[in-house]
Amino acid sequence: MSQFQRLLLVVTPDMCRTPAFERAAALARAACVPMHMALFTYVETLAAVGRFTSEGMRQAVDSYMAGHHEWLEEEASILRNQGLEVTCEVVWTRHPAEEIIAHVQEMPVDLLVKDVRPEPAVMRAFVTPLDWQLLRRCPVPLHLVTDAHNPLPRKVVAAVDPFIHTDGASEFNDRIVRAAHDLALQCDAELHLLHACNAMGGQPFGSATLNLPWLGTLGAKMKSTAQEAFRLLADRHGVPERQRHFLLGQPVPTLTDYACRHEVDVVVLGSSLRKSLEQEILGSTSEALLYRLPCSVLVVHLEGVGESLGR
Repeated sequence: MSQFQRLLLVVTPDMCRTPAFERAAALARAACVPMHMALFTYVETLAAVGRFTSEGMRQAVDSYMAGHHEWLEEEASILRNQGLEVTCEVVWTRHPAEEIIAHVQEMPVDLLVKDVRPEPAVMRAFVTPLDWQLLRRCPVPLHLVTDAHNPLPRKVVAAVDPFIHTDGASEFNDRIVRAAHDLALQCDAELHLLHACNAMGGQPFGSATLNLPWLGTLGAKMKSTAQEAFRLLADRHGVPERQRHFLLGQPVPTLTDYACRHEVDVVVLGSSLRKSLEQEILGSTSEALLYRLPCSVLVVHLEGVGESLGR
């Protein structure tokens, strides 16, 4: 049975097949499920025409949307001829995050697929990128695609933290592993389990060198406890020994380095739906990894079972 029932692909306005397009089509084909392609767009220069004449704006927008809808229909027809069930639409909106989330809830869909669109750091200081907005608010699994060298993933890594101190920690990690397992099963891919153990947490000592005997003992104990928790998690999900990776280091650089060296296709992460201003400001490991990883990510929201990975 398919792990997905319906996919929503967010299409870029560039009118070309992107990595997310190829990944979504491959997943829909493998799962034999319908796919809806939606292009959410707004062009300031066209909207500006409305300052002079509302009729001119309407005509400009209609022409722009008709061209994009024609391209979408052509691509949808190609996929339909391959046996896929595909629908498509173009949406004119200044608030794409709200529209995308509304589509997810109303259709409904159980997987959202979108290209990663990196934004310069200076821009992120003033405007929250759409990818980050969806990371924080999308209620269904979110697959952000950087490339589709393999249209179907061949290696899927579940990034877990069995050492988190929060209520629901076990369910937190189980959901991540289940999502990774389902994706790997659907794609006939290898499933790997990874934990980046920062035994001392990098706090509160930072980069300072402290010659305190008890620090080494504490770090060793934390590492041992984390290793045992990791082993139990892997055993519970039947992950083979050779596909378990307990690594020492900070989560972001450690995961990034591992993904680079081992040709990982997808890293599966956990994140919480954000509800407070504090959460918006602090960010998360998922956001930090998004523009660092050389591969795609699948973000599973874990509302009600604790804070997001690495928090």
